[in-house]
Amino acid sequence: MLDGRARRMEYWMFTLLDTIFAILIFVIGTVIGTALSGPPELSGLGFGLLLFYLCVVLMPKLSVTVRRLHDTGRSALWLFIGLIPMVGSLVFLVLMVLEGEPLENEYGPDPLAIPSV
Repeated sequence: MLDGRARRMEYWMFTLLDTIFAILIFVIGTVIGTALSGPPELSGLGFGLLLFYLCVVLMPKLSVTVRRLHDTGRSALWLFIGLIPMVGSLVFLVLMVLEGEPLENEYGPDPLAIPSV
């Protein structure tokens, strides 16, 4: 789902859990791979499992990122700002930290607004 808006907490909780799972998968894969292939060499099992995990999580990660950009009133094309060396990543981080627009914008209603009954 690439429409709608995602508040900061939703984006950052997803990012936190994604990072924790990626680290755990890599460590567990590396430990298992090392146990199977012997101590002198590291197996590529950790990297293989990590790559598989990253492929599985790619679409949800893109979705929540685009929805976070929508919350700040920006289109999905702002994802490409990260391709600019050095400055792009910093600008992207600032965009993810910014507070969303308080009222309804072209991407949907404010996710923090309490729906009226």
